[in-house]
Amino acid sequence: MNTKGYSSIPRELFYWITFLSKTLPPRSVGTFIELLIGAMLTSTGFVTDAYLILDMSRHWSSYYKWLEKGRWSWLALARQFTRLIMQVVEEDVIHLAIDDTLTLRASKKAPASQVHHQHGNKPNLSQYVQGQCWVSLAWVAKFKGKRHVALPLLTRLIPSVGNTGKLVAANTLIRAIYQLFEGKTVRVLVDSWYMRRVFIESMLQRGFHVIGQIRIDTRLYDEPVKKRKRQRGRPRKYGGKYTPKLIAHLKRTVVTLPLYGKEQVVRFRSKLVKARFLNGLLVRAVWCEFKSDHGQWKRASLLLSTDTSLSPEQVIESYGKRWSIESMFNQLKLSWGMKEAWQQTRQTLHRWVHLTMVGYGLVQLLGYLNTAKVQALCRHSPWRRETPTTAGQIRKGLLMIFRHVNVRAWWNGKCKKFEPPNWRGSDYVESNTLNTV
Repeated sequence: MNTKGYSSIPRELFYWITFLSKTLPPRSVGTFIELLIGAMLTSTGFVTDAYLILDMSRHWSSYYKWLEKGRWSWLALARQFTRLIMQVVEEDVIHLAIDDTLTLRASKKAPASQVHHQHGNKPNLSQYVQGQCWVSLAWVAKFKGKRHVALPLLTRLIPSVGNTGKLVAANTLIRAIYQLFEGKTVRVLVDSWYMRRVFIESMLQRGFHVIGQIRIDTRLYDEPVKKRKRQRGRPRKYGGKYTPKLIAHLKRTVVTLPLYGKEQVVRFRSKLVKARFLNGLLVRAVWCEFKSDHGQWKRASLLLSTDTSLSPEQVIESYGKRWSIESMFNQLKLSWGMKEAWQQTRQTLHRWVHLTMVGYGLVQLLGYLNTAKVQALCRHSPWRRETPTTAGQIRKGLLMIFRHVNVRAWWNGKCKKFEPPNWRGSDYVESNTLNTV
């Protein structure tokens, strides 16, 4: 067994894998650790590549049978990973992003494969494509250097039959983990597709606030004048309607905010209004425009927040964090093999995709810590003077250590811990050395 360099692996990774293994039966922990680390290190979505990158101690068919028929829950694993993020990422306000993505499929036999409208307007791609639609929920964490990274929590494959749409899937994802955020301030960031009354009311019932973009021509009204004493008739529900002419008379403010990884010049108008599609709910509306690199103002967009205590600047900054989920989709599909993940059944596909997402999330959490050992993992290329601490660089450093290593032997079934051999002995020697110095 090649264990050269295992002492340079951050110890937090062993603690995290041990914490995640508590949700699985004892007999499945060894197989889970092998597939998790294999999915963490491979750039393709094939179980075969995850099997070949490590020194697996079982026959290859055992891992496929464990994915298909093993008695473990991918939903429990996702909840445990959410608890892990809550312990590592310390933030007063939790931002959750919900969005959907497509994975193209040539075969109609793939689970939930159907024709979808490609609304991203990507070049060299037809307007209607065959593929699978995934609705994902991610935790947006702020890394060092004003960089925001989305950590995947849950994802759901939209079935090809029935009435289950993306709104129902988004509600299902929140319903699965909302109890873990009891007593926390949570803001859900969505795009215009999910800004519907049924979804927003569901979030408000759970104590979550919603920030998203809506149509620029959405019907918004001012608060009505209070009814005078002894005035006849029912009190008015809405005041005057906000037309483009009335919006132009609002005070316009120009500010510079850190958005999308750089300083952006934004001008906005804001007002507390009542939204007609929300049955008169009082919300914060922000009409904002971004200044391009050529000095021209872009087309205005309308942001809406159910939390009326937020300032317009806070609404714009919070919604700007939503874009990190697009980067997450890009990395999961291109660098972690989500676009190539293939299983014959829907349940097995969910299990393997969530293992891949947890592996990606663990590497991102190491980048969030950014300790000395994490930075040392990124220095695998001596010709680079300054190596950035990214998930891809961390994975390359781990790959140099874990390649063809029997990680199942690192699981201590007696004390239920995942740790390398002689880890405690090396710690004891290191501590004694520090004390003598």
